Amino acid sequence: MQLLKKLLATAAVTAILVAPAASQEMRIALVVKSLGNSFFDAAHRGAQEAAEEIGDVEVIYTGPTAATAEGQIEIVNSLINQQVDAIAISANDPDALVPALRRAMDRGITVISWDSGVAPEGRQLNLNPSDTALIGETIIKLAADYLPEGGDVAILSASSTATNQNAWIEAAREAIPEKFPDINLVTVVYGDDDSVKSTNEARGLIASYPDLDAIIAPTTVGVVAAAQVVTDMDLIGQINVTGLALPSEFKQFIDNGASQAVALWNPIDLGYSAIQIAHQLSTGEATAEPGATIAIGRVGEITLDDDNNAAMAAPFQFDASNIEEFSQIY
Repeated sequence: MQLLKKLLATAAVTAILVAPAASQEMRIALVVKSLGNSFFDAAHRGAQEAAEEIGDVEVIYTGPTAATAEGQIEIVNSLINQQVDAIAISANDPDALVPALRRAMDRGITVISWDSGVAPEGRQLNLNPSDTALIGETIIKLAADYLPEGGDVAILSASSTATNQNAWIEAAREAIPEKFPDINLVTVVYGDDDSVKSTNEARGLIASYPDLDAIIAPTTVGVVAAAQVVTDMDLIGQINVTGLALPSEFKQFIDNGASQAVALWNPIDLGYSAIQIAHQLSTGEATAEPGATIAIGRVGEITLDDDNNAAMAAPFQFDASNIEEFSQIY
């Protein structure tokens, strides 16, 4: 009897040791430029949608309170210590984040950038929201379409180091001579994706350039700030504000005439795509290499270029004909 009991106990211990481990959720950190930004809140919504669709994925939504590289570096180091499976980051600086993100990759963490890219050595893949050249052309066209005789325009950007902003502005500069020769870009200023600073910069533009016809802000924070300034200064009909805007935040300025039209890709789709891609790279279902095609669920698919960059979709224009409909969505 004693021998039987001993054999049964040994068998029970063995069964416990060889029992399959419970499945563990994959943890993917969605690191944004700053918290409290509606664009990134919408991206978080899409990220959660992707996580639910995939299953067994936890999205860690995080970012600094101010849009700085230093704040993001601190967060990346914390995520490394937490041993997350993947980091998907919208970068405040393409180069400053590289050392921290390389440490993450050295520890087996999948790293991709999205929305605003990291230098190639600091990530495996970068997902642009749209084609850079097309965005640059679009933001100028949004102003030029309502300036049939041409005019003076200024750009109110986010931070001076934001990868995506700088690339779009350079593409805009290149498009002007050939496609918009009557448009005169007088200056570029930076509001750091901060509402107060963007407001002050918009006021400064109006004071410095009394013949200004349009302010172009390829940033959801800056475009709202500029439109509010034009509204407050009773300059509706004199200065048109345009750029990249969330319909839900910007509808009032289409309605009151401070803006004729704006554009944007769908940030919900962008967050959704970032999680889909990070998950596939982490599981080995996809490989980040030039020429690779990666399916991103309901959004479609992307193809990587020689630097492992890909574009998600073209910008979509919002004006008086459709702003009401889309403001109910995001």
